[in-house]
Amino acid sequence: MRRRDFITEQTPRGVGVLGSGSQEPYAPFAADFVKGLNDMGFIEGRNIAMEYRWADGHYDRLPSLAAELLGRDVALLACVDAPSAAAAKAATKIIPIVFVTGADPVKMGLVDSFNRPGGNLTGVSLLVSVLGPKRLELLLEFVPAARKIFLLVNPGNPNIRGDVPETQQAAEALGRHLEVLTASTEQELDTVFTTMKGDALLVMPDPYLFVRRQQLVALTARHAIPAIYPFRECVDIGGLMSYGIPLVNQYRQMGAQAGKILKGAKPADLPIQQSTRVELVINLKTAKALGLTAPPSLLARADEVIE
Repeated sequence: MRRRDFITEQTPRGVGVLGSGSQEPYAPFAADFVKGLNDMGFIEGRNIAMEYRWADGHYDRLPSLAAELLGRDVALLACVDAPSAAAAKAATKIIPIVFVTGADPVKMGLVDSFNRPGGNLTGVSLLVSVLGPKRLELLLEFVPAARKIFLLVNPGNPNIRGDVPETQQAAEALGRHLEVLTASTEQELDTVFTTMKGDALLVMPDPYLFVRRQQLVALTARHAIPAIYPFRECVDIGGLMSYGIPLVNQYRQMGAQAGKILKGAKPADLPIQQSTRVELVINLKTAKALGLTAPPSLLARADEVIE
């Protein structure tokens, strides 16, 4: 009997998916994860059974949701972001965990190293969070007169402990004042913008802020503040510009990692996959609405320009 035949005939094994965001915005990425499992010969309803838990932006719920999935006797946990990966690691040292994270998984303490993760975790690292200083440079190239810049973060995200100081240092080196603003609820987002008195905005990577991107982009338009985002999905709906790693195919990679583990590989021995493609996207419609002119040098470097 071929190994593939054996895999498809065994009793379905539980695969738990944990996310700090909400189901609907993450649906395309969850589907990509399942495609990655399919690529490895694992089909839902045949040899795997999917279980999903979403915290809907309430990061404090993640530990109980992770425990809930573990109580379902899953064979593997898949975490779609850094906060859920941290919660899963705290919940078990036995059940394998795969993740996609925009943070440095070594700095976060998720794994020992990129090549030899050790423990029960492995996954895909986008390293979008370390791009903060570069986003600041690009924003200032677009709005060179900006002196006071806001940095919007979610205080519940563990990434900010390392990422915020790096971006602040970059601002100081450029002779700019960077003020950190925090928001973790819909109401807090509204309040932050009513008190914002400055020249430009830099949005840090965060699952909740990604989920609330419609509200976020609408607020920047209403208050006429130039902003740069970590994900192009924000620019597609009217954001000014983004600089980051495309999310397309990253979750499929995570699915492939999960498939290897379900076939017997150990997370400790599976190197962290790293995405190296970074894209700059600019929305000229938004620039015009803000009364801004995109520098030709910036347009020449853009991977995509929305007109």
